Order: sequence, then C-alpha cells, then structure tokens
Amino acid sequence: MNPIKPNPGDRPVQERRTARVLLTDPEGRVLLFADSDPGVPGYRWWITPGGGTEPGESDAKAALRELHEETGLRLHPGKLHGPVATRSVWHGYTDKIVRQHETFFAATVPVFELDLSGHTDAERLTMTAHRWWSRDDLAATDEAIWPRNLVQLLDLSADPEHPAVLEESEESSVRVSAADPSGTPAPD
Repeated sequence: MNPIKPNPGDRPVQERRTARVLLTDPEGRVLLFADSDPGVPGYRWWITPGGGTEPGESDAKAALRELHEETGLRLHPGKLHGPVATRSVWHGYTDKIVRQHETFFAATVPVFELDLSGHTDAERLTMTAHRWWSRDDLAATDEAIWPRNLVQLLDLSADPEHPAVLEESEESSVRVSAADPSGTPAPD
C-alpha cells in the first residue's frame, strides 16, 4: 500500500498521453471499470477503458491495443470512431500527480464477456470491478465517474467528424494542490 505523503505537494509529477474508448452497447450503455488508489482505502471511481500510448504509437492504435488488453475484445480498426474529444486532466494520487493528455474514441459493440487476463499487475490491484452503465445509472449515481462529464462526452461521440476539445480539469483521489494537506479524497 502506498502511504499518503506528508505534503501532497511533494509528489512527483508525470506527464503522459493516453487513448480512451467510449465503448457502448446497442442500448447505449457504456462500459466502465472501477479504479482505486491503494493509498486511499475505500475510495473508488469509474473510468473508461484505455491507457497510455507507447512511443511511436498512434492514438487510435493505442486505443485498440488498450481495449484488447483491458477487455479481451479485438475491435476491427474500422469500428473505432474518432477521435471524438481531447482533454488535459490532472490526476492526484497518494504517490504521484499525473497530467494526462487524453484522446477519446468511440465504438458500439454487442455486450460480451470480458477477458481480464491482459491486465497488468497494477490494474489487477486497482481495477476492482466493471459494469455497463446506462445514462440513467450515470445520472443517478453518487459514485465518482471520470471523466465527470461522461454523459456530455457520450453525446459528443455521436459526431466524430467534429472532435471536441474539453476544458482542463482535475479528477483526483488526493488533491493536486498542497492547499489540502490532509490527504483526504477530493470530493466529486
């Protein structure tokens, strides 16, 4: 378990580029994974499939690779739409701060049984559940959803010809700013 640093402002800062997939089923439900920070027991949030791009890899190839690694689904490149949106987001965790430059893609697939065998050791530790969420589920939940504006993002994904550039934001288990030295989870 990663201990909370005495001053959250002392955490190292990492920049990374990621590709994420808004994976929906024919009923419009979106697949999300429950993620967590081992340094903040009991706090979790839900995220779309996706992850870091490798050097020399296009965002679309990274999205397809990450989708396969995290779900077992081999999606034909022609079924991936987008990019539908981009954003920069700050993620504060107990052990680091990540400024993430995200590119979102979209795809609609039939519901399938996930194969989690491609998860990394870190994902096996922190990604504790998955489920298909309806828009009503998203609107009614008290759980943290990253990105917070996921419903808006799903609406934007209907027009992949005009990718949106979303505002820079923060989504953290421990605030990025040292202004809250308690190390308590950031509110939603």
